[in-house]
Order: sequence, then C-alpha cells, then structure tokens
Amino acid sequence: MKTAGWRCEVTSKYRRLARQLQGQIENGVWQPGDKLPSLRETVKQSGFSLMTVLNAYQLLESQGWILAQPQSGYRVAPCQHSPANLARPALHAAEAVDVNAFIFNVLQSGQRPDCVAFGSAFPDASLFPQEQLARSLGRVARHLTPDQQLVLPPGCAELRRAIARRYAARGMEVTPEEIVITSGALEALNLSLQTLTRPGDWVVVEAPAFYGALQAIERLQLKALAVPADVTAGLDLDALADALGRYPVKACWLMSHCQNPLGVSLGVQSRSRLLALLREHQVPLIEDDVYMELYDGERAPLPLRAQDPGVLHCSSFSKTLATGLRIGWVSAGKRAPDIQRLQLMSTLSTSAPMQLALADYLASHHYDRHLRTLRRVLQQRKQRFYEALCQLLPAQVRVDPGTGGYFLWLSLPESMDATRLYHLALAEGITIAPGRMFAAGEQFRHCFRLNVSLPWNSRTEAAVGRLSVLIRALISGC
Repeated sequence: MKTAGWRCEVTSKYRRLARQLQGQIENGVWQPGDKLPSLRETVKQSGFSLMTVLNAYQLLESQGWILAQPQSGYRVAPCQHSPANLARPALHAAEAVDVNAFIFNVLQSGQRPDCVAFGSAFPDASLFPQEQLARSLGRVARHLTPDQQLVLPPGCAELRRAIARRYAARGMEVTPEEIVITSGALEALNLSLQTLTRPGDWVVVEAPAFYGALQAIERLQLKALAVPADVTAGLDLDALADALGRYPVKACWLMSHCQNPLGVSLGVQSRSRLLALLREHQVPLIEDDVYMELYDGERAPLPLRAQDPGVLHCSSFSKTLATGLRIGWVSAGKRAPDIQRLQLMSTLSTSAPMQLALADYLASHHYDRHLRTLRRVLQQRKQRFYEALCQLLPAQVRVDPGTGGYFLWLSLPESMDATRLYHLALAEGITIAPGRMFAAGEQFRHCFRLNVSLPWNSRTEAAVGRLSVLIRALISGC
C-alpha cells in the first residue's frame, strides 16, 4: 500500500511540473529553439526529485512540446506549439450580462439531497467544528440582552476587533473601524461593487470568473470586461493593460489567491504588476479572498490588500467554519462609511446572535487548530480525487488541481459541451458546475468545475466512475 501511494504521489508531481513548463511555453517564457534548464537546475529550482523532473521532461517530449538533444539537454520544439501559432485568449467585452437564469437553475438542481454534490460551491459541512460553534451560540443566547439583538452597520465591535487581530497577525494594519460585517462575502462584494459603480459602467472580471461577480454585474446593469486567466499563470496582465487602456473601467473584481474556478494563485511579480496597472489607471480593486485560509503549504499568502490599503478586501467564514453562519466582511478603508450606508438601505444588518457567537468562538483560540486540520484533509481529498480522475479519464481531458482550495477544473475537447454532460450526470444523481456558469460568453462551454471536498467513499467513488463513463461516451460520439 505504501508503494502504491508513493507512486501516485510521484505521478501527480511530474504531471504538475509538466503542466507548469507547458504553460510557460504557451505564454512565451520559452521560445521555440530555447534551451530549457538542465535536469539538475530544474531539480534545484523546483525542489522535485531528479526522477520527477526527468519524467516531466519525457512527458513533454512525448507530447511534442520539447526535443531531447544528445549531449545538449532539452530545447523547445519549433513551430507547432509556438506562441505565435497559438490563439491568444481574447478580451471579451459584454455590454450586457445574461447569466442569472442559467446559474439559478444549476444551483437549484444542486439542492437535491439524493445527489452527489460535485457542483456545490461549499466544502463538506462535516469538516466544520459544529459542536464548538453550537456551544458558542448557546453561551451567547443565554446572556443575550435586548440591546444586543440588533447590531447596525458596521457590525459587532467584538467581531471586528477579532478580525482586525487576525490581519495584525499577518503583519497588516487594518483597524476595526475599516471593517464592515456583512451577510457572507457575497454581500461584501456586492456592496463594494455598488459603492464604486453606476449603471452602464465597465467592470473588469476574470475569464473564467466566479459566477457571483457575473450575477452582480447583471443585477447592477453594468458592462463586463472579461480578462482571460489560465490555470498556470492566472490573470493575463497584458490583456488587463489593454482593457484599462481602451475602456473607462470603474472597478476590478478579482481573486488573487486560489481563484474560483481555476484554483490558480498569482505569483509575486504578477501581483506587483497588477497593482501598478490599477494605480496607473486609478481603478479601484475589489479583492475576493474567500479562500484565504485554504492555501497549500505552510505559509499563508498575503492578500493584495497587504500591498495597497486602498484595496477593498472581502472574505468570510462560510468556507472555513459554517456555510449557514453567513458572516463575511469587507475591509473597506476610507470607503467603509459608504458601504455601511448601502447596507443599512438593503439588508439593514447581519444577524447579531451569529456575530456574537462567532466572536465568542474566535476568542477560544480553537480556530487556527481547526484550520490546520481542515487544510490537511482538503489537500488529501483533492489529491485522492485527482489521482482517480487521472486514471479514469481519457488523455483528451485535462484535469487541473490548482493551488489550495477544494476544486478541480476539467477541460474536455473544445468540440464538447459540458452543459450536456451536466444534464446527463444530473439524471444519474450527480451534479457538476458547467463552464457556462463562469463566463458571459461560450468560451468555457467545454469545461466544468468539480468540488472534491467530499469524503472518498463507495458513493463518491461510484459517482466519479460513472462521470468518467459519461465523458468517454460523449467523446466517442463526437
């Protein structure tokens, strides 16, 4: 058993390295004819073993991306995979966004209790500390006074101080006065967008994007500029520069870490260039950072808010503590009063008992221990699903695990429609999130997102097996 597990780990590592190198070639980091770093140099840079690096290079060679040259190492293959011959993802400008009806239908179908919910946006609820939260809620309920039953914006002072202390622990200066408590991160994001825009304004989002951003743009009658992102490098900053230069953009709604649905995180240099571009064009940034605690590795990545205090940083506890809490926040800086006024006119306030219960739980210092366990379990589960899918699916299907979180992004052959797969799977009690949910256009119709936070058991194993059978049948019928 140990040997088999070790082989699976090595397999996933060399495929991951191969994808990274392939992405660099696609993005023009390595040009046709360029000599790649030697095996030993790559071992040193990547931290992988010599065998893992060699397997990755051999895989790329077998796929025609690189050529092995005797006594000279490896070079990028000419012509066929050159960036000049690859279609660069186009900036998609949508005067009107019309996605809400489709998204509503998909989300409603995912509520069926008999379904294996691979299409869900939320992690497995059994991973949350439900008993500890219940005790906190019980303590709050026993001592709740009449004047605590309604807490107007900006929200419970104890909770805002607790969140400010978590920022401070990461070296960030955020005062409780800058923080507005909201009903989940989605309200924080929507209020931030509404504060910055008026109907008819242009807003930059990623492509693919979190469907909540597209719904907000549709609801507020805004125009979407969808800047392409890929699973290797994240947001295309050249395309962003083009968008900012050509359109009067009023706001950007982006995810720098563990982007939904791709799972990609921006590198250090990309983060700096992104902020520089936005400063140059005086465009405010709304940072959707709901997966901030679900990172891979030992160190938590800093949000963009750490480099620019003008960023509206939005997050929540829905992905780490309990979906039903619906407690989020925005660190809004000088725009906090504007956010509060809008909230007062819309939802009035966020549940006072829930805010107090969450503040009580955070004071117990159990949260960080819970997060360490949660990250470890999610990483293990994602790895198990990833390995199974790589074994079961045909070579024409690409599976991207991303960095952190609990989603996998799958790309079918471009001639296929994942919405058809969605309907076939739903008929068999399996949900997926088809690519049409994540774009105003059809460019991701062949893709879909899988939630792999569920436990690997006979039910989920059977569902993965059945999904692979459906995919193979669709491919053979193309």
